[in-house]
Amino acid sequence: MSYCEIAPGHPWHGPYHDTEYGFPARDDRVLFERLVLEINQAGLSWLTILKKRAAFSAAYDGFDLDRVARYGARQEARLLADAGIIRNRLKVAATIENAKRLRVIRDEHGSFADWIDRHHPLPKEQWVKLFKKTFVFTGGEVTGEFLMSLGYLPGAHVPACPIYSRIAALSPPWMQA
Repeated sequence: MSYCEIAPGHPWHGPYHDTEYGFPARDDRVLFERLVLEINQAGLSWLTILKKRAAFSAAYDGFDLDRVARYGARQEARLLADAGIIRNRLKVAATIENAKRLRVIRDEHGSFADWIDRHHPLPKEQWVKLFKKTFVFTGGEVTGEFLMSLGYLPGAHVPACPIYSRIAALSPPWMQA
């Protein structure tokens, strides 16, 4: 069963499916948030992540790259004690390290989106290799879902889904490839 079949009308999945999933985004905060959420979803349900989304935003200073990149031992301990988020040491450390790496990418390329655009289009296997080389805790599923959720890879919506045509009208990167 596709996400397009189960999400509509659901109190958590519905809004995400209808307004975010597969829609192109360029803002570094949005891209960083999506990366953090995908990393934290690994091994868990997407519903768990959606329910904790506001807590993630509060815990990670609204996904401000500069602030998260400056986190030290005190902030890491705070995050590991925060029951509102996923308290996995590897995922918390990956988020902080990825913020540091994204600052370098932003400094070198202008933005996270510009860095992604510089590499687009790539087949999923090449994206996975690039993300594994560049970031922490970004395997095939994390990378694939991250890129699909932002319109860089196809598959977020089935063609019969009414949201598919809304996204198509925005000419997402995967349709331009």
